[in-house]
Parts: sequence; C-alpha cells; structure tokens
Amino acid sequence: MIIGIPKEVKDNEYRVSLTPGGTETLTQAGHQVLVQAGAGEGSGFADEEYAQAGAKIVSDAAQTWNQAEMVMKVKEPLSQEFEFLREGLLLYTYLHLAAEPEVTKQLLERKVTSIAYETVQLPNGSLPLLTPMSEVAGRMAVQVAAHYLEKMSGGRGKLLGGVPGVRPADVVIIGGGTVGINAAMMALGMGAHVTVIDISADRLRYLDEALHGKNLTTLSSNPRNVADLVRHADVVIGGVLLPGAKAPHLVTREMIKTMNPGSVVVDVAIDQGGCIETARPTSHSDPVFVVDGVIHYCVTNMPGAVPRTSTYALSNATLPYALKLASLGFVEAVKSDGPLAKGVNTYAGHVTCDGVASAHGLECKSLAELI
Repeated sequence: MIIGIPKEVKDNEYRVSLTPGGTETLTQAGHQVLVQAGAGEGSGFADEEYAQAGAKIVSDAAQTWNQAEMVMKVKEPLSQEFEFLREGLLLYTYLHLAAEPEVTKQLLERKVTSIAYETVQLPNGSLPLLTPMSEVAGRMAVQVAAHYLEKMSGGRGKLLGGVPGVRPADVVIIGGGTVGINAAMMALGMGAHVTVIDISADRLRYLDEALHGKNLTTLSSNPRNVADLVRHADVVIGGVLLPGAKAPHLVTREMIKTMNPGSVVVDVAIDQGGCIETARPTSHSDPVFVVDGVIHYCVTNMPGAVPRTSTYALSNATLPYALKLASLGFVEAVKSDGPLAKGVNTYAGHVTCDGVASAHGLECKSLAELI
C-alpha cells in the first residue's frame, strides 16, 4: 500500500503522524511511504531520517495526498485540505467529528473511508489510540493552569502548591478517566489540593487507591456537587469523554459566574465540544479568553506543544493498526479486528459511528452491512 504522511496545517501543530522508526517498519513490510518535505521538522525529525528509513520525500501536500492510498495524519483535515479528499481514500487520523459538522459533511460527500483514532475501542472499553494523547493533555493541563494562575498572566496570583503556612490552590477535575488521573497526578505532585469528580463509584474507588494522599478528595458527580466545587476552585480541568459523541456541559455559565476572578478553566474535552458551557475552541497562538473574570484555556491540540514526546507516544499506539490496514487492506483489516472496526466513522458516504450520527442528526449505518 502507498501511505502518505502530510505536514500538519493546524495552528502550531508540530506533531507528525509517523516517526522514522515507524516508517522503517512499514517499508520493511513492503509498503511505500510518502513523506511531505518538512513534515517531521516540528518533532525534530529531518527529511534525511525518513529517507534513510526507506521513505520517498515529496515536495508538497498535493503529491502526498493524491498519490497515497492511505493518509495518516494527526489532526482532522482543514478547509485547505478538503480538495484532497476523494472516494476510495483511506484517512487514518484524529477526527472528533461530533464537534466538526463541516468535516463530517466533506467526508460523506466525497465518500472517504475514515478511521478516527479516538473511537478505536477495545472490549474493555479503553481507547488505545486516544489514551497517549489524553495522558499528555492531562499532564499539560496542570502546567498550563499553574502558568495562568500567575498574576502576570492575569490569574489570581496563587502558587499551585502553596508554601508552609499558606493554603495551596484548589484544583477540581471533572472526569476521572485518563485525562483526569494524569492531571491529578501532576497537581498532587505540585502540592495542590485536588478533587476529582466522576459519575462512576468504581472509578472513584480506583482513583482513591491509585492516588491515595492527604490532598486528594474524590466525589460523586451530580449538579449540586459540581456547582459547590466550582464555586471555590482556583482551577477547573474538564476531562469528560463519551467515545465518539459530543461532551455534555457539566459546568454551566451560572457556575462559572460564581468563581473568583483570575481563576482558571482548562477544558481538555474541547475537541469533542467541551464539557464547560463557556468554553470555545482556541489555538496555541491565541490560547485564552476571559468570561466573567475567569481565564479559559481551550486549545484543541494541546499535545502539539510538546511534539517530540507526543509524536513518539502517538506513533507507538497507531503503528500496529496502520501496519494491519496496509498489509490486509481496509476490508479484511476491519473484519479481523473488532476494535479497529469501531474506529471507522465514515464509509461509502455513510456515517458508521453512533456518536457522530447522533451529534449531527444523521442516520448511522452498520459497517458490517456496508462491507
């Protein structure tokens, strides 16, 4: 199979979908890898490294997309890439289509076969291709919050961990999944008082055992508890996820109004629409805005800020499935791999993911019937 690796075009997106090591794995298996010139520079990979791994370096995006049978990306295609979408193309990337009506429309009209990293799901419910970036984003959320709490950044002027004799900052984490546990680990390590709120009692028990410490509180999720916690929080981190679907607004505008001016909100769920009502997508070049005196950080590609770490973590997870798709072909690969089949969001002009269909009021077709 011919596999294309284009350079990402999203604002300040420095990740690349494949490392030179991953390239070597694919080329040694008999596949051709086309890498757009400069695609790996943001992650510290020179074109020469890809060439040495067996890739062909192509000069521009058009050649990369048009010659490839499967395109591997990091983020969803943007408007300037829509012209490259075509029937029969296999697109393998993060899509977050529930929050992207125009991308969904383009994929359907152009009959692209799309596999979203974030909906590949194992039988135990885990999301192996989303997990590494959720780990990065969860840890980054605390770094970001600590920065914006500083007075020069518009914050309350609080040190996240306090000092002896001075109360630490109160960090509230909405959702105890991968983002939540990683954010909690970082915040606890920095000395903050951390409350994690989740709807699952079993998950809260696990978090209590895994993160056991005097500065940790776990609390069952309901509107009253969320409102009480948000009111007194210095930092609120949103990490709610419904696989493939739009995130619910658990923190309302009225709750945000009760927070102290200079408090910080980091909505990691913004890729899926956000779990905080006042959140809207931002970029690394313009990352924050203020609502009712509260600083909101809602960057949709947070891990792009640490591309060296993120690219390795992402490629480690996505490569085995890419190899299967290239070696078996799309139909045989999804027939033989149930988790990979769950990653298919569009096929032959139809939506094949329930969460995406529900978000846009579209009919969901069974992939098994279509193939």
